[in-house]
Amino acid sequence: MSESKYTSQVRTIPASISLVYESLSNLQNLERVREHIPQDKVQELEITPDSIRMKVDGLGQKISILIVERILDDTIKFGAEGLPMPMNFWIQLKPGEGDSCFVRLTLKAEIPMMFRMMLDKKIQKGIDDAAEMLTQFPYNQWTNG
Repeated sequence: MSESKYTSQVRTIPASISLVYESLSNLQNLERVREHIPQDKVQELEITPDSIRMKVDGLGQKISILIVERILDDTIKFGAEGLPMPMNFWIQLKPGEGDSCFVRLTLKAEIPMMFRMMLDKKIQKGIDDAAEMLTQFPYNQWTNG
């Protein structure tokens, strides 16, 4: 097995870096979008400020996503437990112009060579889609909730 690295395209979020960081560094904010999580794919969802535990369709066991490091207004690093291969990922934020910031996601995973060719494009699309999704959250409304 060798490590593969996937990096999303840089996206612009129409909210300040501090607001975005504050929202994304507390996983309990996912409660605000719980109704959009497909119930047929994700069950037994438990959310705390530092972790998400869930049973994902097709894996057969609970997985955990954990925040392992926070760098104020810059980076949120995540680890995972219960997945068939070791992986980690992080969200990087950089200041933009005015009340905006830039976001980029990076994922590292140990993918067996025989699966890499099948998964490379899907993982890249997934990480790009996740970065795009982060631009859609109503960060400015969340501070009032």
